[in-house]
Amino acid sequence: MIDAYRVVLAGPDDFDGWRDAARGLAEAGVPTSAIVWEVEGEDADLFASGAAPPEPGPSFAVPRDFISLAKAAVCHRDPERFALLYAMLLRLRDNRKAMEDRADPLLDRLERMAKEVRRDAHKMHAFVRFREVLDPDGGTRFVAWFEPDNHIVRREAGFFVRRFSNMRWSILTPELSIHWDGETLTEGPGATRAEAPGGDPVEETWKTYYASIFNPARVKVKAMLKEMPKKYWANMPETALVPSLLAGAQAREAAMIEMSRQHEGSMPKRILTSDRVPASGGGGNLAKTWDAIRAEAMSCTRCHLYKCATRTVFGEGSLESPILFVGEQPGDQEDLAGRPFVGPAGEVFNAALEEAGIDRAQTYVTNAVKHFKFVQRGKRRIHQSPDAGEISACRWWIEQERDIIRPPLTVALGATAARSLFGKVMAIGKNRGVPHELPDGSEGWITVHPSFLLRLPDEAARREERKKFVEDLARIRRRADALVA
Repeated sequence: MIDAYRVVLAGPDDFDGWRDAARGLAEAGVPTSAIVWEVEGEDADLFASGAAPPEPGPSFAVPRDFISLAKAAVCHRDPERFALLYAMLLRLRDNRKAMEDRADPLLDRLERMAKEVRRDAHKMHAFVRFREVLDPDGGTRFVAWFEPDNHIVRREAGFFVRRFSNMRWSILTPELSIHWDGETLTEGPGATRAEAPGGDPVEETWKTYYASIFNPARVKVKAMLKEMPKKYWANMPETALVPSLLAGAQAREAAMIEMSRQHEGSMPKRILTSDRVPASGGGGNLAKTWDAIRAEAMSCTRCHLYKCATRTVFGEGSLESPILFVGEQPGDQEDLAGRPFVGPAGEVFNAALEEAGIDRAQTYVTNAVKHFKFVQRGKRRIHQSPDAGEISACRWWIEQERDIIRPPLTVALGATAARSLFGKVMAIGKNRGVPHELPDGSEGWITVHPSFLLRLPDEAARREERKKFVEDLARIRRRADALVA
């Protein structure tokens, strides 16, 4: 059999090359079986032959979900990824709603590949450890060794450029090395572990930091190994502490719980009377961990907002929920009740949830900022939006809640919540209604805050926006159902 077309891509993660070739082939109606996909420099099929792909013609539209899926899946190590994506593209050419068929085995396989790539990226963000070396010019360079499971190095280079923009650094991997000199990012050939430097004095700082954040109430060895596979241990100085920290975990957990009880006993009774509603599900250790984190939050002073608010308003709901909703901050009534979304905006939220077929009791609801920010005008406390510093200070609590619950889908209600989750400004109109990748690889969705509907002066506009809000929630429910199916 002679193949009709042969496509040679510039690299194993060459999304642009795949897209250009796939567009022309799809427009020409070329079936999947008539294409050989190859990567330049890799072993080629000696018995395959064929022509170059047709030039891209007029493009046809595909859903943004597919672009996001393809950009991730194309980095997977599976050699069939290019052909599978092309097969999915052909389906979308004929049926633009093909991405909504959650029972499609092809779509399911591609989404699992994309998820593995995102998890791999999350591990790279978390487990890269730099060691200090001297450059030939006498300057300081930080070098790290990492072994990704997929072709993610180019994809994730921007993350390290943004985070360490003022450093000279290099990340060595078996497939590819990347180097940053403070201005320019360059690529080099793959390396070996022996080419990476050993330990340095900075490692003592890592060990001190790790020991200080170690939470004995959250120890699950199986989960820990899943999140931090042993293949990365050799690169991480803090892993030398794991055996001793685990050995003393039970005693430290008991001491922490006892300390939390004593701490609650010292709090004013008006704060304790109505705010022990929250979490359900998740088993004993999960609930204890959540209790401990919540108890810590009750005395939070990470920013100045605690000085005027009545109390910390922590999240509540199911610890096993597939959906975690994040609002802006407590309002006047939430501040008094100690529970999120119990005021006028909460009533709008509850009604919209019910209309969209979501049981609030089966979700987890929290806020990006845990203290009420307001200005006093006579007897009234007028809501004030939190600023970037206050959102950043409170992000630590959101990360703790998400770390405990690990929801496959998190929903930002409004701009403040979106900024907290994504770490940057996200325009609501531009980004609502579609999934976005969060740093941990899970899905983040964005929609309006219910209070936005209350502020609309025009009745017709309010009805229209409320309809869109319910549609967003219904779409989110269907997506959550698919993710946990």
